[in-house]
Amino acid sequence: MISGFKFTVITIYRLFLQKINERVGRLLALDYGKKRTGIAVTDELQLIASGLTTVPTAGLVDFLKDYVSKEKVDRFIVGEPRQMNNEPSESEALIVPFLNRLAKVFPQIPIERQDERFTSKMAFQTMIDSGLKKKKRRDKALVDEISATIILQAYLNKI
Repeated sequence: MISGFKFTVITIYRLFLQKINERVGRLLALDYGKKRTGIAVTDELQLIASGLTTVPTAGLVDFLKDYVSKEKVDRFIVGEPRQMNNEPSESEALIVPFLNRLAKVFPQIPIERQDERFTSKMAFQTMIDSGLKKKKRRDKALVDEISATIILQAYLNKI
């Protein structure tokens, strides 16, 4: 009985080490917007999602080039805006050309999509729950960064 338990623990430990060796880069999530884009990343083990920053969308690709030159990124996770009936929202038309450009600039990094319905509302509620003052809650850049973090956490929960 104990030898079977020991074998199971050793097997699980080996699988854990194998996963660690497979996952050496970060996942980077984007809450893409017309004016601003919120960005969140994981740690190297891809366990914890954290807000990174918000950048003007016009400078997003340059920011990503700089970031990818300094940090290993395994995958981009881009928010997918959907309506309640599961149809793509109007803002999807803005995202598709960006996705094409992202794939050209970073052909070695896969791109995945994650449903982003309600992330802005969830981000705002998170700001209220954490006790941020009203003035800080009006900071749309912070809302975008928190939204990107929620998108990334939802993706992590899915994989």
